Amino acid sequence: MKLLVLDTSTEWCSAALWLDGHIQARRILAEQQHSSLLLPMVDDLLRESAVTLRQLDGIAYGAGPGSFTGLRIACAVTQGLALGADLPVAGVSTLESIAEQTDAERIVTVLDARMAEVYWAAYRRDGADWHTVSEPQLALPESVAVPEEGDWVGAGNGFVALGEVLRPRLAARLTRIDDTLMPDAAAMAPLAARVFERGEGQDAALAAPIYLRDKVALTVDERRARRSA
Repeated sequence: MKLLVLDTSTEWCSAALWLDGHIQARRILAEQQHSSLLLPMVDDLLRESAVTLRQLDGIAYGAGPGSFTGLRIACAVTQGLALGADLPVAGVSTLESIAEQTDAERIVTVLDARMAEVYWAAYRRDGADWHTVSEPQLALPESVAVPEEGDWVGAGNGFVALGEVLRPRLAARLTRIDDTLMPDAAAMAPLAARVFERGEGQDAALAAPIYLRDKVALTVDERRARRSA
């Protein structure tokens, strides 16, 4: 199976090729330049691997949660490439891709959502797959919780951005915290491969980001008031 995987959900821009289990990848700190960096990264990967788009079996993208603009870029590029090459697509969870980068059996993934909030979820390893224990959600850091007993690991840059709230509350329940892990196309590649192996690829026209924030313009006080109501 040959897949292209794209992610622009955070300030990092990444692309990866899954070639029958072998991964080739590119990753760069893009800030606001994702749209100008992504396609050249794809071209480089395809050229170096001597693979064309039409030789791929599908294209996957970081569906979210993450940056509103970033999610739209990866989704739009995926749709354009897939429609042109008549390929199926698949969205991959950014939070699950953080879990995939660990050797943990149980993991709480926390991603900085800006505006004093985080995206978080909890997963338990189930063979080669991940079982969702706590569904991905947008929350104030005070709401993040270790869902059940057992050895849990924390991961994601939320532990940096809002660590002053998260660490005192959760450190005693976590065996360790890796705050360096971020969503990444290379980590999404095996997740995407499993999706396509299960025959769950979709028509490119159905590709859509996962937005957890329904009103970006809410102030911090408004969001806190809404949650306490």
